[in-house]
Amino acid sequence: MPAMSADLTQLVTAIAQRARAASHSLAIAPTEKKDAALEKLAALIDASHFELLEANQRDLLSPEALALNPAGRDRLELNGARLQQLAQSVRSVVTLPDPVGELLEETVRPNGLRIRRVRVPIGVIGIIYEARPNVTVECAALCLKSGNAAILRGGKECFHTNTALAALITRALGATGLPEAAVQLIPTTDRAALTTLIKLDTLIHCLIPRGGAGLIRFVAENSTIPVIKHYTGVCFVYLDRDADPALAESITVNAKTQRPGVCNAAEQLLVHAAVANTLLPRVAAALAAKGVQLRCDPRAAAILAQAGRAATPAQPADFTAEFLDLIMAVRVVDSLDEAIATINRDSSGHTDAIITRDGAAARRFQAGVDSAVVMANASTRFNDGFEFGFGAEIGISTDRLHARGPMGLRELCSYKFTVTGTGQVRG
Repeated sequence: MPAMSADLTQLVTAIAQRARAASHSLAIAPTEKKDAALEKLAALIDASHFELLEANQRDLLSPEALALNPAGRDRLELNGARLQQLAQSVRSVVTLPDPVGELLEETVRPNGLRIRRVRVPIGVIGIIYEARPNVTVECAALCLKSGNAAILRGGKECFHTNTALAALITRALGATGLPEAAVQLIPTTDRAALTTLIKLDTLIHCLIPRGGAGLIRFVAENSTIPVIKHYTGVCFVYLDRDADPALAESITVNAKTQRPGVCNAAEQLLVHAAVANTLLPRVAAALAAKGVQLRCDPRAAAILAQAGRAATPAQPADFTAEFLDLIMAVRVVDSLDEAIATINRDSSGHTDAIITRDGAAARRFQAGVDSAVVMANASTRFNDGFEFGFGAEIGISTDRLHARGPMGLRELCSYKFTVTGTGQVRG
């Protein structure tokens, strides 16, 4: 929808001003009222499949959507099962404890001052995302339950779907007496709106970009607002010398192929040299059966060639790549320490896994790998807010300050100190 830049600046600023005002009311809203709004939203999603799928179909037929790769279209597409799952994710947030007001710490000073540290909402959170309509609902639900106002800025590929979902959120808020401005979708995909949004540091307290590395880097490099981010999901699976062959096969295949176009899908495979001759051909065969192309270092390629399997030689860039496709890079390493050093050098710090029957090796790996989530004998695909019991997630952070890993309700809160005295004055 065309608009002059000045008009867009005014529009986005007004949205942020309304969000800031709504955040004050939402911060003290009772849990019962927030949960009622979420229950209403879930019911509206259940009752609106036809309208939502119709809007989604319009998006899928747009030139922007048709230009997406298969992974991008998969993230964009809704169906009945995904809408049911979306409603269920909202209901699961209802069942979670309200973090607002949680007492974190309490001390009494020698002079009698009682100091309490309590959890409070961050305030206004801006979520910037691409072809991910589920983000509209999941982020709205998490922000609402944690007492934060949310400003949503989706991509042009899913504009109609996001608009339809945002309308349901507005209806749910209004029906339960919460301010409708608590969740707002920016009603344009014009790039100028984003440029304005990321500069409103007096009204917005935090930005969370979700999408490709280009979007996240643009936001991080141009925003005057703190940004919680992860650029890429270059996730590793390491098959240790004591890996159970059946687990090595099933976990590697699941981590790579269960949904290859997402950030917690495995992109890199390391295999200990002591078991590579027997284990790598088995795992490679299972991956090939799922259509995975392996890009191998010379040692891995030689082992597969000896086993009668073709292997594509890897280029150096493959070993730090986020393929988001049925492609996996493979290397052979000589030790656990080499695996840890390789991951710390080449991964993106998102999710990495070891497969081993050696408990000491698993503990060394989990202590030594510097990533947000480190798995032992489990698929990288479990790095997910829903799977962690958070109901949903607003994003997966690879930052080290404030939040790291899947961000649920508690990670959407800050804290403040309340100090109660009996007349103390400082001498």
